[in-house]
Amino acid sequence: MSILRLIPALALGAVLSQFPAFSDQYVQRLGGQVDALQAVAADFDASAEKAGYTREQALSDLSGSDFQTAHQGDMRQTFARLDKLSGDLTLLRTASPLERMLLPHRLGDMQTLRATWADFVPAVPVSFAGLAAGGIGFVLGWILAAMLGRPFRRRDRLGWR
Repeated sequence: MSILRLIPALALGAVLSQFPAFSDQYVQRLGGQVDALQAVAADFDASAEKAGYTREQALSDLSGSDFQTAHQGDMRQTFARLDKLSGDLTLLRTASPLERMLLPHRLGDMQTLRATWADFVPAVPVSFAGLAAGGIGFVLGWILAAMLGRPFRRRDRLGWR
């Protein structure tokens, strides 16, 4: 029965040992996303200021035609995305790689997640965080295998294990 626990424990340990490196790459990409969105916001704000408007006044002025209304919606989405991603980035940058394991919801920008996953190449966990995450995965895999294997344990006639 121990080998049946060892296989999932090693598998989950190997998978989780990659999380610190993956989350580092995600944070780097997220930083790039935030930088790009900040440039768009700065350009919009500069145009608004030249016209004597605040951001909100400029957004309100974007109405009248179908294009202007659509552009207004796009810009509102851009500003909302910038706010959310900036908050996520700040929190992820201050968290250690192991603390990020408790913040998977902060790695939730699908565009950034897909791009990170597409370029991610697993590596050997030689950092402390990688080894610790691998160890956590190993223990969780061992426990999971034990729980899933419980119904299949043999018992002798007296009910002893």
